[in-house]
Amino acid sequence: MKEFIPVIFVAVFVLIVLVSVFYNKKAIIKRKLKKAPLKRISSFKDGELAKLVGKVEFVEEALKAPLSGRECAYYHIRVEQQVSSGKSSHWKTIVDEVVANKFVIREGNEAAFVHSTKVKSHVVEDRKYRSGFLNDASEKLEAYLNRHGLESENFLGLNKTIRYREGILEKGEKIAVLGTGKWTDASQLDLPDYYGRVLYMSSRDDQQVYLSDDPETLGALV
Repeated sequence: MKEFIPVIFVAVFVLIVLVSVFYNKKAIIKRKLKKAPLKRISSFKDGELAKLVGKVEFVEEALKAPLSGRECAYYHIRVEQQVSSGKSSHWKTIVDEVVANKFVIREGNEAAFVHSTKVKSHVVEDRKYRSGFLNDASEKLEAYLNRHGLESENFLGLNKTIRYREGILEKGEKIAVLGTGKWTDASQLDLPDYYGRVLYMSSRDDQQVYLSDDPETLGALV
């Protein structure tokens, strides 16, 4: 019986890893978007649930991503610190920030607007930075930490081991959105009048709006 105990522990560990990977936020959003039917914006009917793909178009002044300085309509920054406990260590999230400006998704002559309060998003973290032993945080990284009441050094003046990840939605970038569409006048969405009729993407019942710029979620119209 004793020889089976290590096997059981390994099996349980593998199961936990598989479940955590399958059910984490990123995996759920990617699965939802990959499985959803893809439609052109112009083909949407009121009340229809489907996915669209289009390019980001700024409506307001561009944001500047704090870590990279890139112009964008949306940024997500995740900062994690390595924390030791006994003989092991793990990464603890100390900042998880999402900031978005108003933008539309353009496909040809048509545009869609996403209701931002019920969005589950996965934006590719394409900029990564680290600070730690013999690697001081840059001025931008330190300034960002300070904005959140944090510092890159401990009380002894030694660098903490920290990693920083940033993902953004840039002008002209292709993104996928899954939601319920409704055709609405631009003025009702506080968009400039020149947009005319806009497809308003929102949630329905218990269905969230899903958004991603991951190439795996875009698909292609046939």
